[in-house]
Amino acid sequence: MPVGHLLLLLHAHLPWIRHPEDPFFIEEGWLVEAITETYIPILQRIEQLLDDGVRVRLTMTWTPPLCEMLADPLLADRYRLRIRRMIELAEQEVPAKSGTPFAAAAVMYRDHLRWCLQVWDRFDGNLLRWVRLLRDRGGLEPITCTATHGFLPLMLTHEARRAQVQVAVDNFRKHFGDSPAGIWLAECGFVPGVDELLREFGIRYFFVDTHGLYFGEPRPRFGCYAPGYTPSGVAAFGRDPESSRSVWSAEIGYPGDPLYREFYRDLGYDGGYDYVKNFLHPDGVRRNLGLKYHRVTGKVPLNEKQPYDPAPAFLRARDHAGQFVAARLSQCQQLAALIERPPLVVSPYDAELFGHWWYEGTEFIEWIFRHCQLGGHQILPVTGHEYLLANPVQQIVMPAASSWGDAGYNGVWLNPNNDWIYRHLHEAEARMVEVARAHPDAQGDLERALNQMARELLLMQASDWAFIMTTGTTVPYAVRRTKDHINRFTGLYEQVKSGQVSAESLDEIGWRDPIFPELDYRVYR
Repeated sequence: MPVGHLLLLLHAHLPWIRHPEDPFFIEEGWLVEAITETYIPILQRIEQLLDDGVRVRLTMTWTPPLCEMLADPLLADRYRLRIRRMIELAEQEVPAKSGTPFAAAAVMYRDHLRWCLQVWDRFDGNLLRWVRLLRDRGGLEPITCTATHGFLPLMLTHEARRAQVQVAVDNFRKHFGDSPAGIWLAECGFVPGVDELLREFGIRYFFVDTHGLYFGEPRPRFGCYAPGYTPSGVAAFGRDPESSRSVWSAEIGYPGDPLYREFYRDLGYDGGYDYVKNFLHPDGVRRNLGLKYHRVTGKVPLNEKQPYDPAPAFLRARDHAGQFVAARLSQCQQLAALIERPPLVVSPYDAELFGHWWYEGTEFIEWIFRHCQLGGHQILPVTGHEYLLANPVQQIVMPAASSWGDAGYNGVWLNPNNDWIYRHLHEAEARMVEVARAHPDAQGDLERALNQMARELLLMQASDWAFIMTTGTTVPYAVRRTKDHINRFTGLYEQVKSGQVSAESLDEIGWRDPIFPELDYRVYR
């Protein structure tokens, strides 16, 4: 019997960003960065671990908007064009940096980008095929998320919450061929009653933040180190705060090590303008190009950052993975003496932290599993479904309303920076339920209009927009997206109410927002 279990979860998510009207849309670059620096490296490392006979059990959220983008032919073609352009720059960089302290990094970027293009072609531009392959080999357990990363605690109607879950499950079945065992509630946003929706759609488990379980009713006997079954029979896993701090903490977290790559210094700003301008956006404004040649160094100004050397940085990531596993072993030994059973340590993180923000983080993930194996699996990696199958008897606990946002509740998504959106979102919810019930058997253009209204409602509910308004990053885009979806929804509502649906406007809106082609508006009845 192991000393403890480790449930490592990576939450892979991006909001639906697809702009067919603009081949150089800036925010579409978020998907390019995530594919290149996070998704491909993580999937490759899982494959390598399986090939090497290492026990790897990674639970990973693939949110419906991300799945839709990864399966979209337009975005696949755009990724291929962008990555070829990046390869062209990286190939110029190798001779340009030869004989300098930046030479090793330049070669690394060139080789990595070439390899990403090979992987893209291997799976015909759809990484979800790779995810399914790794799932079938037993190394990866994909789970879903609310349909558009909608924050359930701030939704007004039961129908809106239910739609977020049902659409997510239907979309997962489309992409993965079966039903999801687990779900990541967007932002870990939970209120009692949500668990009953999950049970309705066959979901076996979800995740809450630490205090969501600790403040549950009754108090959990084993804290967050064992799941609790809600009265509806769905299991709630609670986040372990200690393992989270080792990665997330700005003061003691591993990503702050001086050897690691510095995220905020980039060739797009460091390079001579005439040299980089051909690789910038057509507007000519300097932006990150993804080639970064400096290391964290310490708490010094950006202009004092030292050259980045990949080899010692990746070795340091292996060391940090060893420290992580050793800390979990010590933690589990102490906990096991208290609770008299092997504890379960649940360690969830945003997937994009590894590779994108913390460049060496994918090495860290790989070596967690290798160190677990080297240690004789005293710490045994498990997935959520696997753990419940092996440990079916658990305490009944109703988690408290909670989230994993700052201060633990709803403040990140409801505050003076974004509170204006909810009068519109709530009115749209009520109107969607109204028209869905008024037209139970719609056909033709009316059915198309109702389906598109459902898409626009789901898209305006994405928690990403409220989050961006709070953090202050790309706020104009978040405001624009929210208003665009509200306006499209309202226009369609007025057409439906008047009985004069415009096929031309439906074509145009559907061209812009074709997410969830399988969606049936009757989910709101």
